[in-house]
Amino acid sequence: MSAKFGPAGNSESFSRVHKSSLAAPGWIADFGLDCYEYQCGKGVRVRRETAVKIGENARAAGIVMSLHAPYFINLANPDHESIMKNNGYVLTSCALADWMGAERVVVHTGALMGRSRREALDIAKRGMSALLAVIDTAGLGHIALCPETMGKLGQLGDLDEVLELCTLDERLVPCIDFGHLYARSLGADDGGAAFCRMLDRVEEILGPNRASTFHSHFSHIEFTPKGGEKCHRTFDDDGGYGPDWAPLAAEIARRGWSPTFICESAGTQAEDALTMKQIYEGLVLS
Repeated sequence: MSAKFGPAGNSESFSRVHKSSLAAPGWIADFGLDCYEYQCGKGVRVRRETAVKIGENARAAGIVMSLHAPYFINLANPDHESIMKNNGYVLTSCALADWMGAERVVVHTGALMGRSRREALDIAKRGMSALLAVIDTAGLGHIALCPETMGKLGQLGDLDEVLELCTLDERLVPCIDFGHLYARSLGADDGGAAFCRMLDRVEEILGPNRASTFHSHFSHIEFTPKGGEKCHRTFDDDGGYGPDWAPLAAEIARRGWSPTFICESAGTQAEDALTMKQIYEGLVLS
């Protein structure tokens, strides 16, 4: 059992020497990492031929692929037009993931839009069930959807909300963004005791097998007291931004779990992912 580490999209160090994501899988493997999350946050704009080639390059390099669906998905909006748009965004994301050989697609849960958290979550659960039906009908049911924990206080997607969504179907994999949880807790969700509590909760709700292979985003986050998440930072930023990676790495190593960690640092995601991997491996080998 071993965790996997890789970047969300292309780091600045990659983009300085390469113009195309076709080179990303080989570059990531040479950098010492294991996985790559292709970013479609602003929309799915990749030709099938390009996606297939990225997938071929990833398989050749031994890189595990995942994909982030457009940011503007809002499962908590019951409007019929919004539902149809959500279905389209997720369907095209899953098709792209399939061409790339990616088995996981990360999706945002949405905004409260003035509703109670319970009302928004019930709407999102209906929306997620509809998404599963859409991808099943399209023959893409082998692609796992990963609802993500969110960092802004006005967004749906604390840990319990995401886990409740994942109880709808065993194919749903939580994307636990520890930076987002740190931000929405205003810095409280940090340190060994907090990480142990959160991981225990995942195991309690989803069982040990599903819990041990969760998907994850990690970066340092700047937050504001009124809104939660403000922006992603890097490991080298001054300012005392959290959360702290070492106690989370220690807890994952202690449990022998095999999650996928995608680093979302602002521009240094490959470098910081490698730091995460090295700290984790040092704990596993100690």
